[in-house]
Amino acid sequence: MMDNDISSRWHRFLGSRREWLRSIGGAALGVSVSGWFDALAAKAATDKRRKRSCILLWMSGGPSQTDTFDLKAGHANGGPFKPIQTPVPGLEICEHMPRLAKMGDHLTLIRSMSTKEGDHSRATYLLRTGYTPGGPVAYPALGALVGKSLGEETAELPNCVSIGAMTFLSPAAFGPGFLGPRHAPLVVGGGRAVFQQAQGNNYEQQLKVPNLTLAKDVERAQADARLSLLSDMEQGFGESHPGHAPQSHVSAYRQADRLMRSSATAAFELGGEPDYLRDAYGRNTFGQGCMLARRLIERGVPFVEVSFNGLPESNVFGWDTHQNNFDALKKMLPVLDAAWATLLEDLKNRGLLDSTMVVWMGEFGRTPKINSNQGRDHFPTAWSTVLAGGGITGGQVVGRSSEDGMTVADRPVSVPDLLGTMVLSLGLDPMEQNMSNVGRPIRLIDPNAKPLRECLV
Repeated sequence: MMDNDISSRWHRFLGSRREWLRSIGGAALGVSVSGWFDALAAKAATDKRRKRSCILLWMSGGPSQTDTFDLKAGHANGGPFKPIQTPVPGLEICEHMPRLAKMGDHLTLIRSMSTKEGDHSRATYLLRTGYTPGGPVAYPALGALVGKSLGEETAELPNCVSIGAMTFLSPAAFGPGFLGPRHAPLVVGGGRAVFQQAQGNNYEQQLKVPNLTLAKDVERAQADARLSLLSDMEQGFGESHPGHAPQSHVSAYRQADRLMRSSATAAFELGGEPDYLRDAYGRNTFGQGCMLARRLIERGVPFVEVSFNGLPESNVFGWDTHQNNFDALKKMLPVLDAAWATLLEDLKNRGLLDSTMVVWMGEFGRTPKINSNQGRDHFPTAWSTVLAGGGITGGQVVGRSSEDGMTVADRPVSVPDLLGTMVLSLGLDPMEQNMSNVGRPIRLIDPNAKPLRECLV
């Protein structure tokens, strides 16, 4: 489906949706699709005072830069994929992402990422926290930091939502660290649901938030009485056991209760979206997860991440393509292309792209040299990430890898440099401090970071 066709159909849908909402008046269904929210969201989207937000597209396993955003056509390391032109002269990406290529003027490609961590667990922790694992400090993931800085404590929806997170490789890389459980993300479709993809693409079930309603035989009055009793017990316990843990427990229960009572949970009901838009995103976990991310951002959630962990029919682990790299990517890249391009177009149509930064990255890249199994192995030396949207100057390439892709030839970018750029684009002060679990204040970003000023609006 062409981008302009999506745009025109989206506007036609808005008109028909308004007519339908007027026809059902104050019925319960009208509440669930939040007719009142359309006007509120439209106003908020164009409000210059609107806070910026972030959507992180996390590629579990480490995607190949040589087959996506830094192709080496004509070189032995290049492989069979061909580059295609975007609207920006000289900015080319893989032929298997034609829809995203049309959005090239919104993209900033960073082709000179360079780290020293080639292990999945350690690299995942580094990319998501800005620090290598080890030592006494439990660093928080970027989502927790952004959620704490940009979110509201009394917000009905969580300030950080993680969709489809494959956490087992590096659990601490997805958590709140020293910020505590109150800043932990709401995980949707993670854990066991990730592995269920191997048995089928049951995305509708995977993207549901469990336990949002009371148990079948429990009335609201009963639930309120139980919560009141729990509150009295927690107060007594907290008075005799002061500390972080009891407070976090109380906070978690209050947040859960607030979410269960809120009409904002309609954000997780994807059935209200038009079929053509759901088709455009892709009827799969990642595509529908990206659409859910837009719905959450639309409702004021500051940070949402969507993990792409592979496809049900794929015989590789996520983007960890040690073998049959090209066969796997021929299936995965069209899924990525549809979801990512539609997300950018959808945000743009709703006036949200200027206030929403979209980031694409994994824990490292893959070797330019193709191995004997037609795969590519772990490669942290020279690889790519992509930024787009709010706070980012699109239509450019930062850094350059060598002709064979084996080294950074120009403008090496470290993880703190990247995260510092992201924090600045969100309007945050990288020097802002939080108290750590060891009683030492820690800045949002490593003070030695050198943000990419040329990327920032």
